Amino acid sequence: MTKQRKKILESVEFIKKYIPVGFKTSLAIIKDKDIKLSGNFKIISKIEYKKIPPAFEQTQLEKPGFLEFAKYKGKNIIILNGRYHFYDGVSMRNLGHVIYVLKYLGISKIISIDEVAHLNPRFRRGELALIYDHINLMGDNPLIGENDDELGVRFPDMSNAYDMGSFKNAYNIFLDAKMKINDSVYLGIIGPESETEAEARFYREIGSDVLGYSFVPEDIAAVHCKIKYTGLGLITRELIADKMRDDTETFKIKEKEKLSSLRKAEKELNKIIGRLIYF
Repeated sequence: MTKQRKKILESVEFIKKYIPVGFKTSLAIIKDKDIKLSGNFKIISKIEYKKIPPAFEQTQLEKPGFLEFAKYKGKNIIILNGRYHFYDGVSMRNLGHVIYVLKYLGISKIISIDEVAHLNPRFRRGELALIYDHINLMGDNPLIGENDDELGVRFPDMSNAYDMGSFKNAYNIFLDAKMKINDSVYLGIIGPESETEAEARFYREIGSDVLGYSFVPEDIAAVHCKIKYTGLGLITRELIADKMRDDTETFKIKEKEKLSSLRKAEKELNKIIGRLIYF
């Protein structure tokens, strides 16, 4: 058994001690803590990440998060409330570790939600982006190093990275809800610095619609271990190259607008999250 799988099983065995009686699910939601889900989500119990050994332990970071056992109108769901990022100094292996732990807990489908910036001039802040593919410019990924064949094959096929069946179902849910569909190629970059105008222009020219710091390592690990992965971006920033240099807004104003856009996008998300959970 590889060291990687030993660490995964150590986390899994610890978590299993805290699973509520009768709680079974195949669905997980991953989100940052500042993203608010509908009040229909009821948290049954939760475990603080830093208490879960070994690779959940990122105690050098003051970003506590929780693995939550939740119900949504009777449906059981595991929620990872809070996430670490590559820019936090967390290794790609440890970012992938979280996904493999979910696999061993019985998860076969992930809905991952995060803030994104848009490069596509047709998009607007406060809207949602439905991801159908990505470009990895992070310079690393969670599969680097020894491969454990029980987790997945050495060279996983990424041609269906954002499971097309799940994408089509989500697309139809957007249609039925009469919501704008920003189907998107997601660009994964490291951060945390903001993007230059030249970078924004380059990112758009290579085919990206939105960018962010979270989905790519999660998705690669999910594909590797055969979990269906759906990515939903909450658009909170605008990166239109020809506008950026003329932007004179202060950091304080930009942060206020970003928060306002997040709240608008959350409202859009919560219109459809229940249907996404049940498809």
